[in-house]
Amino acid sequence: MIQFGFFLKIVILTLGKTSAAYLREGMSVYQERLKHYARVEYKELPDVPAKGLTAEVLKEREGEVLMKQLKSDDVVLLLDENGEHFSSRGFAEMLQRRMNSGAKQLVLIIGGAFGFSDAMYARANGKISFSKMTYSHEMIRLLLLEQLYRAHTILKGESYHHD
Repeated sequence: MIQFGFFLKIVILTLGKTSAAYLREGMSVYQERLKHYARVEYKELPDVPAKGLTAEVLKEREGEVLMKQLKSDDVVLLLDENGEHFSSRGFAEMLQRRMNSGAKQLVLIIGGAFGFSDAMYARANGKISFSKMTYSHEMIRLLLLEQLYRAHTILKGESYHHD
């Protein structure tokens, strides 16, 4: 049986605000569209002050901030350059499997500039990568929302691209 996301809450966690107005506008468009398909919560957490910190210490502190947002039964996927690559259809199928698993909450985390702490990698249930290319942490927020919207339209059997 296909579920369309209303039983699984999707939470997107990010560090820092989205400063570019054009990205905030695009994100707003996809957040509004997603309301018809899924329960999606988008949370921008405060940046961890990086001044004087090594990359490793910064990742640890960011990890502590992120961990406080997680419940023990959350399914956690990190957006990571070394994660699994998906086509849009493959991403939709992965979401469908997560929905069918009985999980209550799927948390997608966009980390800081240096990636994630070892503790975050240990807590994660998986990693996904959008591309071998590098995107800004602000840009990937918009791309993630768009792909979540696209995945739900695919799962619902709506027209997809040139089908």
